[in-house]
Amino acid sequence: MAAAVSGFYNLCGWADRPPSGPFAAYTDYIAPRFGAVSVLAALDYRRRTGKGQYIDQSQSESALHFLTPAFLDYAANGRMEQGRGNDDTNYAPHGVYPALGDDRWIAIACGTEEHWRSLCHVMNRNDLLSNEDFATTAARQSNSEQLDKIIGEWTRVLAANATEVLLQGLGIPAAALQDTKDVSHDPQLASRGYLTELKHPVYGKTVVEGSRFRLSRTPATIAGPAPTIGGDSHCVLQSILGYDDGRITELVTAGVIQ
Repeated sequence: MAAAVSGFYNLCGWADRPPSGPFAAYTDYIAPRFGAVSVLAALDYRRRTGKGQYIDQSQSESALHFLTPAFLDYAANGRMEQGRGNDDTNYAPHGVYPALGDDRWIAIACGTEEHWRSLCHVMNRNDLLSNEDFATTAARQSNSEQLDKIIGEWTRVLAANATEVLLQGLGIPAAALQDTKDVSHDPQLASRGYLTELKHPVYGKTVVEGSRFRLSRTPATIAGPAPTIGGDSHCVLQSILGYDDGRITELVTAGVIQ
């Protein structure tokens, strides 16, 4: 809802389709960053003055910060930004193209003329370099549908991961799209120990995500898997409520707790 109120939905999707919105609850991801800074600023003020502060933060206003280019374009030029699919105002080509296999894809973006020339060479389509329809970024953007078709014909017979390595080796921004299985075996995530396998009392094994950042002196640790219903009942009854073993046994026998 906040993403819709803030204006994100009108900018996402394709021009000939209804708004699709950004991935997930986008403003939920933005606001905490500003919230964390606000809390740190208030804590610093308290440390220096001994006085606290009341923090008033709007999730919608936090998110609007990320729509600045669209607001400025409207204010200065009167242009109303609309959904444009995978097209980009500064890159061409810029899209996601079919790869070999079932529902496999690769993302490719050319931000410079050098990227474009390298892509044409590797596709063995040097004829495109002399084609006026693709001579400049603006021309390629105007003929993006035709260009995407040409690139898609080349990528669809190649494995996405192999194409990624090939293009990145030439300095062209490219990445194979990963599904859940791919992410689970991603070498970069593995090298950072981001996905951790834990023993779960019910499921036997579970995989959880680690910390997004690392602190040199106080690294984050994972204490254990998600708690189960009633799994901490004995600890609560004994450590917090002060029940002895006899009383706890009575409650278990009576079926009050499990």
